[in-house]
Amino acid sequence: MKLIVGLGNPGEKYERTRHNAGFWLLERFAAQTGTAMRKDAKFQALVGRHAPSGVWLLMPQTFMNASGRPVQMIASFFKIAPAEILVLHDELDFAPGVAKLKQGGGIAGHNGLRDISARIGSHDYWRLRIGVGHPGARDAVTEYVLNKPSADDRGEIDAAIARALDVLPLIVEGDLQNAMLKLHTAEKPPKAAEKTPADKAPPEKARAAEKPAKPAKVAPAPASAAPAKPAPAAAAVATPPAEPAAAAAEKKVGLKSLFRKFLPDQK
Repeated sequence: MKLIVGLGNPGEKYERTRHNAGFWLLERFAAQTGTAMRKDAKFQALVGRHAPSGVWLLMPQTFMNASGRPVQMIASFFKIAPAEILVLHDELDFAPGVAKLKQGGGIAGHNGLRDISARIGSHDYWRLRIGVGHPGARDAVTEYVLNKPSADDRGEIDAAIARALDVLPLIVEGDLQNAMLKLHTAEKPPKAAEKTPADKAPPEKARAAEKPAKPAKVAPAPASAAPAKPAPAAAAVATPPAEPAAAAAEKKVGLKSLFRKFLPDQK
């Protein structure tokens, strides 16, 4: 790779808009590698050179629909072929968080790509596409790309840019196949399943978790199987002790004498 181009619109008004995703990526790469970007009137762009590899970095300072002019001038001056050019740009057809690398193909309605292809006479350059999402209606595209993404979308775009930065050293070295493999197989970490442990549960749920489980109810046995109730114990009756035999005989003799006294003699 000999030339990396970041696409966007110049000026403070556009610096945070979706259409400047290519600028965002190139600026971060330049900062990460310590490459100074300086305004070059001849090329109508901010230009820097990646010292370790000698790759040129270019940020056109024309508006997006005239991006091809600076690209054509620097490519012609340094004799850089289309297949040695990488263009970083926003991509409507990808959701925020997606980044893809490819060579050639159509322009998908992108005004910056249209002008580059027309100026260098080829579609054979490489593209690193940063997803920004689609507004859903074709007539809303211009307003959409010229506005700031939501905070959530910007976070996803930044994450895609970070993954793209990881493969840019491979691209600079010319190892494009491994760069594609690494970028396209990179997956966002899965979200952890949301669980509410008892110690983080709402108070009423936490209290419920602390209560011991109630014992299971046992169904009553059928009537036929119920054991017979034991008969109530008979009341204890006091039994007087037996009289001695001599006292009983004496009492009997006394009774006979009493009867004889009151009954007339029988002859």
